[in-house]
Amino acid sequence: MTASRRSSWGAFKIGGTKVAPGKRVRVPLPVARLFTGTDLDLTVVVLRGARPGPRVWINAAIHGDELNGIRIIRDVVRSIDPKRLSGTILAVPVVNLYGLIHSSRYLPDRRDLNRSFPGSRRGSLASRLARLFVDRVVEGSDVGIDLHTAGPGRTNLPHIRTNQDDPESWRLALAFGAPLVYRAGPPRGSLRALAAKRGVPILVYEAGEPLRFNRFAIDAGVAGVLRVLRTLEMWPSEVAEASPSVVGTETRWIRAKRSGVFNTDLDLGARVESGQEVGVITDPFPTRGTVLRAPTSGLVMGLTVNPMVHQGDALIHVAQTAEDAAPDDGASSR
Repeated sequence: MTASRRSSWGAFKIGGTKVAPGKRVRVPLPVARLFTGTDLDLTVVVLRGARPGPRVWINAAIHGDELNGIRIIRDVVRSIDPKRLSGTILAVPVVNLYGLIHSSRYLPDRRDLNRSFPGSRRGSLASRLARLFVDRVVEGSDVGIDLHTAGPGRTNLPHIRTNQDDPESWRLALAFGAPLVYRAGPPRGSLRALAAKRGVPILVYEAGEPLRFNRFAIDAGVAGVLRVLRTLEMWPSEVAEASPSVVGTETRWIRAKRSGVFNTDLDLGARVESGQEVGVITDPFPTRGTVLRAPTSGLVMGLTVNPMVHQGDALIHVAQTAEDAAPDDGASSR
């Protein structure tokens, strides 16, 4: 923290609202108006610590159907007393309110908000919302935590994705204590890409599936966020230390060789070995099936939740570690 920030510690200003030290305030930031005449706001919960410290943002529901992060933020905010906090937390439980209302990943114009950063004040709805989030939340923050679930039809083992070659991001990723952590280059237009370009450490937490609360994913997320705040010396959390995270080096998808009904006994977090049978695809009738085998050893970090599959569908996501051999058999990754 700079000397100027320490010397000027006082009320935090956002959207015309001042939040005094030791206070928690909900601040609505106008986004746009629906065609019904209803105004929609980007709501930021500001926790202004009584003492100087870093500024951290925590956001969820950039994709409107990803709900676990909403509950994680609620539980984190409720557990923190701003009078004992050092620094400032900007918590945004729902970034894509449009998508949340319609249980949709996207915005009404079918744009993916997480491919729209840094946005524009005169662009599309997605671009304007992205720009508002950047201007009001990201700007001036020291660390970001972006909460997600798997995409539609899939579920994820709780894990952290973070930027390559950023020591602080990696330090905080290990402090989070998720079962799995790995370096991954950020997709173009994503919030993570924006943060990387600006030199802001950011963690992307992936856990569970869309449109569902998952207790394990939520508990792991709450504990992880509190560990990060403790590591940043913002909050004296008493949350227990986690087992060391498995470090993934790269990931590979096992895809459907044919259309049919996919059967597997694997669970998230299971260990698979190269050549191991991981599932069978059959017709809906009791006929002989097509066996799927793991192309590499690793940890199951993602699974489809829909057994009715088409040829080429991504079924099992495997994270390789430094100890895992990775034979090149043409399997694709995503």
